[in-house]
Amino acid sequence: MNDTNVWFITGCSTGLGRALAGAVLDRGLRAVVTARDPEQVADLVGRHPGRALALPLDVTDGKQIEHAVAEAQRAFGRIDVLVNNAGYGYLAAIEEGEDEQVRALFDTNVHGLVDVTKAVLPAMRARRSGHIVNVSSLGGLAAFGATGYYHATKFAVEGLSESLAAEVGPLGIKVTIVEPGAFRTNWSGPSMRQSGVGIGDYAETAGARRASTLATYGRQPGDPERAAAAIIAAVEADEPPLRLLLGKVAYDVATARLGTLATVFDTWRELTLSADYPSQEGTS
Repeated sequence: MNDTNVWFITGCSTGLGRALAGAVLDRGLRAVVTARDPEQVADLVGRHPGRALALPLDVTDGKQIEHAVAEAQRAFGRIDVLVNNAGYGYLAAIEEGEDEQVRALFDTNVHGLVDVTKAVLPAMRARRSGHIVNVSSLGGLAAFGATGYYHATKFAVEGLSESLAAEVGPLGIKVTIVEPGAFRTNWSGPSMRQSGVGIGDYAETAGARRASTLATYGRQPGDPERAAAAIIAAVEADEPPLRLLLGKVAYDVATARLGTLATVFDTWRELTLSADYPSQEGTS
């Protein structure tokens, strides 16, 4: 990476996106800082004249995506690092999920990420260089009650990103999936949405976790500034990782998940193998 590189970051009004935009600019790099309301990032841009561009971007709006990418390329000539950070959470037991809210969640967390990526990829392919950073979550690796729909969006991001990496790697484009644990952002506070439906039978499971999730707001162990520094370090690495866990919670839960999966797979190994056609070895 060098000081000519241009970062394009979605969802910069608060939290990790804002911290990352600030860190990129403080390092002397250039950044397109996007938010649904660009006034919320005007201070960041104002501190870095000539190297920062604030643009309005709702990732569910195709015309805004097209305009923002075109403006970024007009202003800086290229986009070297795309960070798909825009997204939010939703609390509901699966049965409590409201169709309109769930579809809106997927529109932002999945379809918006895809649409921005597809808008940026042609120029990256033409240059045979670039880096796409998709912000997933620890919730893209392990799932819990009350956040099932959010997990579904992040599991989708994980799968899409793995396939994308296989497709664009030979073209000189790198992909990194960022998987934060609990960070001190608005995710479990003002940004969180939740179903208006409550079913009593889920009070002790999804209901209890709704309450515990909201109670973490302002007390999460993860530091967005340190997370931003880690993301930049990963992008600058000679061999960037496909996956980057962020925070001790993410590391502990993800590694425990690996152990649980291995135990389940081994326990049911014989039944698993029984599903193949019988071996033809030794027959004429």
